[in-house]
Amino acid sequence: MTVYNFNLGIGWASSGVEYAQYYRALNFRQLGVDTKFIFTDFISEENVEELTNNIGYRDDECWWLYQALTDFKFAPTTYSLDELQAGFDRPVIKTETDQKRVKFFFAEQDWALAVLREANGEVVERVEYVVDGVLARKDYFSYARTMTEYFAPLNGIAQIVLRRYFNTDGSVAFDELIDGDQEPVYRFKDQLFYSKYELIGYFVRSLNLTAKDVIIIDRATGLAQEILENKGPAKVGVVVHADHFSEPNTNADNILWNNFYEYTFDHPQDVDFFITATEAQKELLEEQFAKYAQVHPAIYAIPVGSLENLKHPTFERRPHSIITASRLAGEKHIDWLVQAVANVHQEFPDVTLDIYGRGGEENTIVMAINNRQAGDYIHLKGHQDLDQVYLDYQVYASASTSEGFGLTLLEAIGSGLAMVGFDVRYGNQTFIKDDDNGYLVPYDTDEDSATAIKNLTEGLLKLFREDRLEANAKGSYELAENYLTAKVEQRWQQLLTEVTANA
Repeated sequence: MTVYNFNLGIGWASSGVEYAQYYRALNFRQLGVDTKFIFTDFISEENVEELTNNIGYRDDECWWLYQALTDFKFAPTTYSLDELQAGFDRPVIKTETDQKRVKFFFAEQDWALAVLREANGEVVERVEYVVDGVLARKDYFSYARTMTEYFAPLNGIAQIVLRRYFNTDGSVAFDELIDGDQEPVYRFKDQLFYSKYELIGYFVRSLNLTAKDVIIIDRATGLAQEILENKGPAKVGVVVHADHFSEPNTNADNILWNNFYEYTFDHPQDVDFFITATEAQKELLEEQFAKYAQVHPAIYAIPVGSLENLKHPTFERRPHSIITASRLAGEKHIDWLVQAVANVHQEFPDVTLDIYGRGGEENTIVMAINNRQAGDYIHLKGHQDLDQVYLDYQVYASASTSEGFGLTLLEAIGSGLAMVGFDVRYGNQTFIKDDDNGYLVPYDTDEDSATAIKNLTEGLLKLFREDRLEANAKGSYELAENYLTAKVEQRWQQLLTEVTANA
């Protein structure tokens, strides 16, 4: 049996989906389950291996769709400047070096610009060739040339017309023919595919799946239909990573599914199982399938993260210290939390808030800190490994109004923090047990930001005034016991055993 996990893209600042897959990889390693994580978006600025390695995937666990259709192994970039120069068919008349770029001139208007993996390094990620001042092609490398993009001038501007993917011996594996905004055509030695839809279908068929194999779809857009039509006897499951429906647009007779899951929810008879991250979402989804579609698909609740062990401090936590960690995105409402902590500061002047993470809302958060003159006690800490960091704090605060699971919430209870957050599905309600390990504060989607900030302020003040932080910590540790890795592995083993029972 092999478990194939399908996703779209991956980046340096990946979302919870990629981290959920990474935790799954850890579980499957322990269980001895052969697994592959397949990324299907076209990515060229970096070798995809760099991005997966950054999270913690192993190379033998990963495939990139375009490279998987060649004989290249998934591997880091090692192609050297010496190898590049040995392949030049013209003498170099001048060289210019600037950090991660080395420019080799063949003539005044003809050059090759090598982009290095590291500043002043020797490993080449890609090379751009310019002829008569116009970009002609780009070569990409891992341990050899993997792909070339060819360009043609249009009104003096280089336009891509072809991507050619190579095998390790330099032979052509396939071509991607590009014509502006039209669907690309993929040309193999003995067949043509007229869309990426067809290419993905061909790739799925090439896996030669059996009834013992399992496909898990982590992002369904542009993948689900192609997989379901070409999976053969393999079992297919869909992971629900976010809120799965629009509550304001749902009534007693109709439900508006989240468009990311709409295709699979509309075709539940073709899906062997669904996975939610929490029991609460599983129960709600079961009710909605029964009510709106009169079906009862198999749904498993399996946490998207787990804890190897519980962490206990060997020192006193800083009094009135608060941590929050997330992407700095609008729905996380970190600016509201800044306002709330600034309010708390009036009664507890030693309060601190450290904000971990990066994202597009950073300037908004900085502005909120400056407006409240809170820079002495509220700090942006950037992206860091938080494994041991939680132990420095007494409280984890969440101002998010939507959490499918909340890996940082899980990590926080595993380190015994008291918890405060809005009473919203699903993560907060899963990891914050009111009056046990902290407080869920009221939140209504119709309320204004001032009300939300007021409620968050009152929740934090209540926590500090009552000073039950040791009891709160005990409640968090007891809750965290349910998410130890061994227990999560048991859930995965049960799922795989049940869905392949008749294979």
